[in-house]
Amino acid sequence: MSNLILIAKIDIKETFASKWFLFYLITFAGLIAIFFVTGVVDSRVAGFSGLTRMLLLFIQICIIILPIFILITTVRSINSNREVGALEYLLSFPISLKEYYFGKALGRAFTIFLPILLALILSLFIAIFKDTAIPWGLFFYYTLLLLVLSFVFLSFGFLISSIIKNSELGLGFSFLFWLFLLAFLDLALIGIMMQSLVNENIIYAISLANPIQIFRIAAISLFDPNLAVIGPAAYFILDGFGRVNFLIYSAAYPTLLGIICLVAGYISFSRRDLV
Repeated sequence: MSNLILIAKIDIKETFASKWFLFYLITFAGLIAIFFVTGVVDSRVAGFSGLTRMLLLFIQICIIILPIFILITTVRSINSNREVGALEYLLSFPISLKEYYFGKALGRAFTIFLPILLALILSLFIAIFKDTAIPWGLFFYYTLLLLVLSFVFLSFGFLISSIIKNSELGLGFSFLFWLFLLAFLDLALIGIMMQSLVNENIIYAISLANPIQIFRIAAISLFDPNLAVIGPAAYFILDGFGRVNFLIYSAAYPTLLGIICLVAGYISFSRRDLV
């Protein structure tokens, strides 16, 4: 256990010294600052105002940038050590593969979660400073959704890093995987629905296996309980799950998927040539 914490600390120190982390931190803190400067907290659009309005904008941005940010940074976590020879050096010490792998995952999780949490805390301070109402239930659940989304893409990154040894290939595959989840999957499902006789419930079920789609719909449901903006799919979700059960599913399924991918990545890492 001590070695796992040691590896996590090493990874955290390396990340804090890297330029990508500074850019990552500034991006999320800067978004909140921009919302404050441009008066988003004071505006009202479609009935949303204050912190709710700020979180609504933050949701739309996170859906796009958060997954790719996490993928391109975590997919190099093991490969970068492998390519510079640090992996072979670290494993020459009495450190097991499990301690190294999960220590890296723990350290990377900390550095990914930290800027998100700081940005959300900053939004709270802004709301308090502006003397606006704070929807605490919505805020805490949305924070949970962000952490769950971050965790599942962290796991995807480690799985890719364990399977694909070359960093450049890993980055390319990560980008294509992100595009597939973000756009191609939805477009393909719409095409199938329009051109074939596949039952729409099957298509909706496949779509809800996409963690980005789940995050998007769960976030929308916090502001629009009837899910009117997603059309007929709302009937499948509300009738099949119910709003409360869907919110639970939105947090539980990506967490379980992330655990499976993280463990699968470790199995691949431990069974393949390390260098």
